[in-house]
Amino acid sequence: MAYLYFTPNLARQVECPPGELEAGTVSELLERYFSQWPAVRGYVLDDQGAVRKHVKVVVDDNYLIDRDELSDPVRPDSKVYVFQLLSGG
Repeated sequence: MAYLYFTPNLARQVECPPGELEAGTVSELLERYFSQWPAVRGYVLDDQGAVRKHVKVVVDDNYLIDRDELSDPVRPDSKVYVFQLLSGG
């Protein structure tokens, strides 16, 4: 099963424990996670289901390519990290 992790700065906003889920794509992985933790969805995805502008998703050390459809593949041993980027000045 793939492993899904969230950065501590996101965890300060919403409860988002790590997850271990079966999935073939990032979309499947996130949907299965959100079915258990629905409050996290709005912090990661926009109203169209795309990754929010200030969020980065990394799959096995590679940035997510398909930020709209989330079709990047996930292997059974993949590690997926969700980062909420900080902005300001």
